[in-house]
Amino acid sequence: MGRQRSLLGIILILAIAAAVVIVQFPVRLGLDLQGGSQLTLRLQTTDEVPEITPEKLEAVRDVVSRRVNELGVSESVVQTAGEGQLLVQLPGVSDPEEAERVLQGTAQLDFRGQQPNTTAQTLSRFLLEREQLQTELDLLQVDAAANAEAIEDARTALDNNQEAIATLFERTGLTGDRLQDAYAAPIAGDSWEVVLVFNTEGGNQFAELTAGVAGTGRTLGIFLDDELISAPQVNARYAEGGITGGRASISGGFNAQRASELAVQLRGGALPVPVEVVENRTVGATLGRDSIQRSIYAGIGGLLFVLVFMVAYYRLPGAIADIALVVYSLLTFAIFSILGVTITLPGIAGFILSIGMAVDANVLIFERTREELRSGKTLYRSVESGFYRAFSSILDSNVTTLIACGALFWLGTGFVKGFAFTLGIGVLVSMFTALTCSRTLLLVALSLPQFRKPELFCPNLSPSTQPQTKTTP
Repeated sequence: MGRQRSLLGIILILAIAAAVVIVQFPVRLGLDLQGGSQLTLRLQTTDEVPEITPEKLEAVRDVVSRRVNELGVSESVVQTAGEGQLLVQLPGVSDPEEAERVLQGTAQLDFRGQQPNTTAQTLSRFLLEREQLQTELDLLQVDAAANAEAIEDARTALDNNQEAIATLFERTGLTGDRLQDAYAAPIAGDSWEVVLVFNTEGGNQFAELTAGVAGTGRTLGIFLDDELISAPQVNARYAEGGITGGRASISGGFNAQRASELAVQLRGGALPVPVEVVENRTVGATLGRDSIQRSIYAGIGGLLFVLVFMVAYYRLPGAIADIALVVYSLLTFAIFSILGVTITLPGIAGFILSIGMAVDANVLIFERTREELRSGKTLYRSVESGFYRAFSSILDSNVTTLIACGALFWLGTGFVKGFAFTLGIGVLVSMFTALTCSRTLLLVALSLPQFRKPELFCPNLSPSTQPQTKTTP
């Protein structure tokens, strides 16, 4: 009996710990339950790519998927939607403009060397002019409606300035294609930089480029989408061999968010063709509000019916099964929270289905127990035999369900994976609660004289099959 009491203590500790986890780390909700951003992207043809083929569409989908994964958005969906279009769903992303900027940006990076016939002073003059134009443009945009014409003129002047700066540099062929990794790193105060790691070929090109400008007074130009974002000078001590090691950094006055976004774009690679956002809308939880309410009502109603039925039909074992179901629910939701599972409507369906399987396991056990009681065995032996005889059936049922869950998770996508994952976790936990919690609670109940009555386990038991009174283990 000491072992059963120890198990009962462990179950209580697990239940309390699960409740604490659920309160401290609530589960995340999917797009259909909490809302988010939904974008429709359309691929555009170019002179080099006059036709959008299925292969090209798949290539763009892979790049967009990588960028979404880098954003850390759970249960995101990236799928084709019609000819030459992609549908992107981002649960929990409340700023659709931010998502659009990251997904659509091409982030074409290239390193250039300053022309030999130019000077650093010339570049400084253009950079100062650019700063003044940008400041002027920012001030005008405070009242954009009243300064529409002035804003247009300022943008034109800014574009001309960018073109003038670009003429000071010559391309070297070192581009983002040679990039192996990119990540954001803090440098000083609120400023951040993006650290770049090149492959072997890129590292050699970078060393050659830096050797060419080191000690000459000319600068190294780092361009992103043809815009100069950094123009560092290279120390003369690198004139002989250049900066080796294949590492560089971009410090263009980034904050943490912008540096992280740029790193995501660079790691995700350039899009094979330009994309256009044809729809960008915020999806509210309204989409699933009715479904949520109906699901809650159905879940509460179904659960209450099951709890009442178990007590009415199975008496004391039914009440113990109800307690085991509560423990099962706490443990399952705690695991969802710990693993960071995002709950969607299909996920809720998987959880509810696993509740049914947990009840089914208890029904098998209790029916076997009744058969043993009717054969004249003692209460304790009947309970033990009930669990023993039902184990193989429970194991077979749950293993086949887990195999189906594995296939759905492996071959499915999006919501199908969510359904398979929640159902799989629920099945595993239900086996634990049915075979451990229910058994422990029943054996503890049998140790109490007031519960050691056959009619509490099997009503209408024939007097000829009443078990012997030796019921203690």
